[in-house]
Amino acid sequence: MHVTMREVALRAGVSPRTVSNVVNDFALVAPETRARVRQAIEELGYRPNPIAKSLRSGRSGFIMLALPELSISYFAELSSLVIAEARRCSYTVIIEQTDGDPERERQLIERDARNPFVDGLLFSPLALNADQLRASSAEVPIVLLGEHGAVGIHDHVGIDNVGAARAAVEHLIELGRLRIAAIGHQDAASNETSQFRSQGYREALEAAGRRVEPDLLASAPSYHRDDGASAMARLLDLADPPDAVFCYNDLLAIGAMRTLAERGRSVPEDVAVIGFDDSEEGRYRSPSLSTIAPDKRAIAAAAMARLVGRMNGDDSPPASQAVPFRLEARESTLSVARTASF
Repeated sequence: MHVTMREVALRAGVSPRTVSNVVNDFALVAPETRARVRQAIEELGYRPNPIAKSLRSGRSGFIMLALPELSISYFAELSSLVIAEARRCSYTVIIEQTDGDPERERQLIERDARNPFVDGLLFSPLALNADQLRASSAEVPIVLLGEHGAVGIHDHVGIDNVGAARAAVEHLIELGRLRIAAIGHQDAASNETSQFRSQGYREALEAAGRRVEPDLLASAPSYHRDDGASAMARLLDLADPPDAVFCYNDLLAIGAMRTLAERGRSVPEDVAVIGFDDSEEGRYRSPSLSTIAPDKRAIAAAAMARLVGRMNGDDSPPASQAVPFRLEARESTLSVARTASF
């Protein structure tokens, strides 16, 4: 049977208000009284009603994490880190997959973000642009994750995607690769991940005095293995195919490597491949995948810190925070011997 707060009060010899003060961790309770109430709670098995508690405190203890697609390893790994960080801050995470659908993303910031049982939103929008985010009517704090030009609208945590893409291509240039392709470009202006990584690709080539060849900038409708595989097939069918490829995420790179194997091309001897995201799958495949490694743990920690600050009343202007990344050079761009000594 459900134990009431009044029953706890009778067992402890205090008022129901004192039990409420202990349950809500208010300071003005004598230590010996607090101990007596906690003992009664333990003995009776009392569990506070979370809905009633949220109505009294104005907090639910829940935040929402909205991501485009959990089947993409980067988002799966990031969600685990956010959950761990939220738990450390005494919050529970509700996860929503948007599939990059513009209507679902719009609902998130116009309807779901007014849910009284959600205290804040960590949001990685794929389809909404800066103007749409600016027009949102969300009533809870929002922290954006990923790549966005929506500076000054909401707090934002991510990495320097242009610089990271540039570093990946510079790595291939330094290895002496002459025809460097890219897989993952998307023309849709709202997909800023693609736009920033394409910009970094172009900047690296131009800084090395090389011409950007449109045929080597391969598009991908989404960032899955089959998209990487089909894009790599198109590149290999060129009259002068590439000897290196920068893929905009690790899944694209893994798909590309599958096509290379099927076509009898050796990695990295014939074609060097580098990805983006540092997924576990890339680390443990053979050959191991060179990649750009965002500090996902730092992203989760920084995003939660900003969201908790906003939920606690911080009303300073929205700010953007860049977290570090590193280039992990592995067997897909270096020989096994060179990888061991890199």
